[in-house]
Amino acid sequence: MDKEGKEVTKSKFYKIGMGFLIVSLLTWIIPVIAPFTPFPTAVKAGVITGAIVFAEVMFWVGALLVGKEVAAKFKSYLNPKNWKKEKEKQENEK
Repeated sequence: MDKEGKEVTKSKFYKIGMGFLIVSLLTWIIPVIAPFTPFPTAVKAGVITGAIVFAEVMFWVGALLVGKEVAAKFKSYLNPKNWKKEKEKQENEK
């Protein structure tokens, strides 16, 4: 019974960590959109800086919760250099 309790706890931390990684990814949309808003430049700069810092903190907290390997794999999926490699790898497997 003790072992089952640990598996549930690990699963919860993993889900929370993946949630943090997803929120981190979505937060990177803010710096792209902020320059096109009607706010003063100082506000835009603050929002962009805050969003970047928040996204990085969320990513690293999520990485701590899900583990180093999962975070590295998640980060490699986001790297455009790897997108073409993945397509070629899938085509070669067929």
